[in-house]
Amino acid sequence: MRTPDDKDILLQYELEVMEGILESKAQYRKIIKAGIAKWVKDFQDGRIEIKTVDDLKKLIEIDIELQKDEL
Repeated sequence: MRTPDDKDILLQYELEVMEGILESKAQYRKIIKAGIAKWVKDFQDGRIEIKTVDDLKKLIEIDIELQKDEL
């Protein structure tokens, strides 16, 4: 029976780190999507004027950055 060597241990560690990063990105995307939905609702309800779209722009840019690694 083979025992795990350093390469196997390192590979397992890297996989666990990558899983953690992917899980975090998924959570961040949920937060960003909720923020975008809230912004749109506030805009539709008249609480945000069209000249204050910077927050929406930032949310969209963050969402795009988070999606880049998924391609």
